[in-house]
Amino acid sequence: MQHGINRRGLMLVLSSPSGAGKTTISRELLQREPGLVMSISATTRPARPGEVDGRDYFFKGGAEFAAMVKKGEFLEHARVFDNFYGTPRAPVEAALSAGKDVLFDVDWQGTQKLKESARADLASVFILPPSLAELEQRLRARAQDSPEVVRSRMSRAAAEMSHWAEYDYIVVNVDVESSIARVRAILAAERLRRDRQSGLAEFVAAMCGEK
Repeated sequence: MQHGINRRGLMLVLSSPSGAGKTTISRELLQREPGLVMSISATTRPARPGEVDGRDYFFKGGAEFAAMVKKGEFLEHARVFDNFYGTPRAPVEAALSAGKDVLFDVDWQGTQKLKESARADLASVFILPPSLAELEQRLRARAQDSPEVVRSRMSRAAAEMSHWAEYDYIVVNVDVESSIARVRAILAAERLRRDRQSGLAEFVAAMCGEK
């Protein structure tokens, strides 16, 4: 809020193929940007060691998740292998109404569903690697995945990147600090959009002496 002008929050979506740098950029954005919070997904998969309900995920039973779907309580939801994941509508709407911005880490399918349910609140960014060779090198350097998993991620990368044109902004992640700066610039510009600033007409009218 500035000069009595209130602002509705926005939904900032980051997508990328695995290894392109999305997780690092997201983590830094959350640390550097006041008023930016992470969207917490609901899932039917069991909690892993160290995970906390309400912090990492909202852990739900299958029947409870299905009931939430039926009631329209998700902005988007999908089945991933044997489990379901979804974005609960209520906490996102509460954050937006309070002027907070919500960061989403979803794939192109999730982004499409968010567009269908909340296009006016959405700003989407696709993170591209500088090359496929660099992407493969980053995946191998992480040393988190077996060679078979790396090959699987690489085989999916081209399909994921084919959806780049569905996004509002494209950032080629050559250097992570430069990429973070670009995404912060996108966020700053989106925060200043005229249609996100309520009370703007009254503010300008008061300066112009209008009643």
